Amino acid sequence: MTVSRRRFLRTWGALIVSVHAGSLCDRLAIAQGPFDTHPSHIDPTKLDSWIAVSGDGTVTAFTGKCDFGQGMLTAQTQLVAEELCVAIERVKLIQSDTAISPDEGTTSGSQSTPTNFNSRNLAQAAATAREALLQMAAQKLGLPLEQLTVVDGVVHSPDGRTIRYEQLIAGERFAIPVSPTAKRRSPEEWTVLGKAIPSLERVALMTGAFEFVHTLRVPGMLHGRVVRPPAMGAKLVGLDENSLQDIPGIIKLVTRENFVGIVAETQWQAIQAARQLKVKWKAGSALPAQRTFFATLRQLPSRDRLIVDSEDVELAMTRASSRLEATYSYPYQMHGSLGTSCAVAHVANGQATVWSATQSAYPTRSIVASLLGLPLEKVRVVYVRGSGCYGLNGADAVSFDAALLSHAVGRPVRVQLSRQDEMAWENFGSPCVIDQRAGIDSSGNILAWECENWTASRGGRPGYDQPGNVITGMLLGFKSENVQPGAAEKPAGALRNRDNAVPSYMAGCVQGSCTGLGGIRSERVMSHMVASPFFTGPLRSPIRLQNTFAHECFMDELAAQAQADPVDFRLRHLRHERMADAVRAAARAAAWESRPSPRGRVSLRGQITGRGIACVGYEGDNGYAALVAEVLVDLEAGRISPLKFFLALDCGPISNPDGLRNQSEGGILQGMSRTLVEEVTWNQMRITSTDWETYSSLHLDIEVPAIEIQLINRLGVPATGAGETAITLVAASIGNALFDATGARLREVPFTAERLRAGLAQRSH
Repeated sequence: MTVSRRRFLRTWGALIVSVHAGSLCDRLAIAQGPFDTHPSHIDPTKLDSWIAVSGDGTVTAFTGKCDFGQGMLTAQTQLVAEELCVAIERVKLIQSDTAISPDEGTTSGSQSTPTNFNSRNLAQAAATAREALLQMAAQKLGLPLEQLTVVDGVVHSPDGRTIRYEQLIAGERFAIPVSPTAKRRSPEEWTVLGKAIPSLERVALMTGAFEFVHTLRVPGMLHGRVVRPPAMGAKLVGLDENSLQDIPGIIKLVTRENFVGIVAETQWQAIQAARQLKVKWKAGSALPAQRTFFATLRQLPSRDRLIVDSEDVELAMTRASSRLEATYSYPYQMHGSLGTSCAVAHVANGQATVWSATQSAYPTRSIVASLLGLPLEKVRVVYVRGSGCYGLNGADAVSFDAALLSHAVGRPVRVQLSRQDEMAWENFGSPCVIDQRAGIDSSGNILAWECENWTASRGGRPGYDQPGNVITGMLLGFKSENVQPGAAEKPAGALRNRDNAVPSYMAGCVQGSCTGLGGIRSERVMSHMVASPFFTGPLRSPIRLQNTFAHECFMDELAAQAQADPVDFRLRHLRHERMADAVRAAARAAAWESRPSPRGRVSLRGQITGRGIACVGYEGDNGYAALVAEVLVDLEAGRISPLKFFLALDCGPISNPDGLRNQSEGGILQGMSRTLVEEVTWNQMRITSTDWETYSSLHLDIEVPAIEIQLINRLGVPATGAGETAITLVAASIGNALFDATGARLREVPFTAERLRAGLAQRSH
C-alpha cells in the first residue's frame, strides 16, 4: 500500500485505526544524535520530517516525544505555533507514530523540553519553516524579505498586500533541510509560548471523549490474556488444554518458551480462561527475606563506580571538631497506575501495527519486529495514551503480549493486564541503602563528606535490540540486563551527576575540573549496583529521589550538629547562584523562621507542627528547585499530615506556566504518597502487594495540602526539564519537617506509624 504524506495529512484521523506501515518505511536516514536514537526511515535533517502545511492552512507537526500526562502536547503545540507565527488552534501535533514521526528516542528523563526546545529538532524545524515561507512570499511579492511581517500565518507587505502560508506551499513538500541558523523567536516576541494555556486535551479528558489505548477499538478485534508464572524464575512444564473445554469463545491457546497466552472472542472469556487454565510450573529460586533485605544488598556482588574522590577525605576528617554518620534506606515502590496497562496489535499479511502507551515507540517497533521475525519496515507503532506512569510500568510488556497473540491468530488482539499481573510483574523503582559520613570544623562548616550507596537493579527499559528487561522478554527466553559485577570504575572526564549520587554541596571535582554545585572539596562518593531479584526500571525521578532523600536529610542533620539554621547552612555550602536563588525563593515564600532545628523538646502526646527544607539541582544541571514543607504530627496516632508546601523552581525559560504548575503539584502529591505509605512487599516466593488492599497509596479523599509555587522564569539560558524535579524533594522536606517538629529522625521510607513511634521512642532516650 502506498501512502503519501499529502494523503496522510488529509485523512490522518481515520488512518489511526486502519493503516499498516507499508511503504512509509522504505528509506534510510542518518541517526539523530545523543538521545539514544537509531537510524530510521524518517530523516531528521529534513524539514518535511517535522512540519507540513495543508491546503486549509493547518500546520501539522511531527514529534517523537509523547504526552502521557506531563503536558507535552500543549507545550510542544505552543512551541510550533510560536516559531511559525500561527494561532495555536491551527497546529495539529502527531506524537510518536513510527510511520511518520522522527525518532527522538524515549520520552523520559525530563528531556522532552530540552530536546525539542533547545536542539535542532522541533523548534528549529518550525523556525526553518517560517523563514522558508517568508522567502517564498518575498519572491511572490517581489519585495525584500526584511520588509515582510507575518501574523497568524498571513504574510503582510508594507503596501498592504497579503499572502497566506497555504497559498505559498499548498500542501507540497518543503524539500529543504532543517537550517541550524534559522533565527528563533526571542521571549520578548512571544505571543503563544510562555503563556498559561490550559491543556488542549482538558475538555476531552473531563467529558470522557478522550481516546485512551484502553478505549481503542479495531474492526474484528479479539481479546487476549497472558498467564503469568506464579513466581520469579518459574519455568513452564506443561498445561492442560482440556481445562478450557467448558468456556465458549476460545480462539487459540498460545505458547512460546515460558509464555502462555489465550485469545478469545470477548475479554471476559479470556479472563475466565486465564483463571481456569491448568498450568504446571517448575518453581523458581527463593527470594531474599524482606525483613533483612537492606543488609542483604550490602553483601551481594556488585558493579562499583567511584564517582568523585578527592583522596583526602580521611585527612580532612582528622581536622574535624565533630563527625556524623547516618544510614538511609528506600524500598521497592511501584508505579501503581490507576488503570492497568493495555495495548492493541494487528499482525496480518506480513505487517504489524501496535497501538501502545509505550514511552519509546521506536525501540518498541524494533523489538516487535525481532519477536515476530518481521522486517523492521513492516512494523508500525502508534502511541496512544494509557493511564500514565512516568517510567516503566507494564506498557511495554503488554505491547509485546498483544503483538505475539495477534501474530498467532492473524487478527487484531487487545490485551489488558489484570491488576494482579500488573502489580506483581511491572518494573519497580529500585531500592537503595545509603551511608553518609561527614566532618564539621569549629566554625560549623563541612570539611569533608563521604557517601556510599547500594542500589538493586535488574535492567531498565527495553532497548532497540533487548526485550529482556520486562516480564514478556524473560518468558520468551531473553536474558535481562542484570548487573554484572566488575572492578570499580574510577572517575573519568567531567562529572555528570546523572543520578544525583553526588550531594549538591560537593564541588564534584574530577581530573581538575569541578562541575558540582557546592564548595566542599574533600569529597568521596562510591556507588554499588547489585542484581535485583525483581525487574526494576525508571519510576519518576529514578534513583535521584532516593539519593536526594538521603543527602538532604543528612544535610539537615549536619545543620543540627552545627546548631545552624537549615536554610543558612545550605546557602553557606552552595556555590551555584541558580541553586541558591531557588533556596532563597522557597524560604521567602514560606516566611521561613531562621533558627536551628529541632524546635525543642516536646511531649509524646498531642499534635505539633514543624517545617523543613530540601533542594536539588536535578541531575546536576537539569533544573533547580527548593521545597519547604510544613507538617502536622499527631504524636499519639503516629500520623504525619503535610499542611503546606512552598516550591521554588527554575527550569530556564518557561513554555507554559500553567502546565508547569500542574506538573509540580502532581509531583508533590505523588511524592507524599511515596513518602508516607508506598512499599512493595513479598514473601519467600512472590510479590504479595498485588492490589489496592495490599499496596497502599494515598486515597483520593485525603486532605490535600496547600501548594504554593514560585516559578523563576530565567530567560537567556537553555530550557531544562521539570517533570521530575518537585517529587525529588518531597521525602526529604517532610522528613526534615518531622525532625523540626519532634526531634525524631526517620531514615527509612515510608514514614509509617510504627517507624514514627520507634523514632520518637529513640529520641526520648
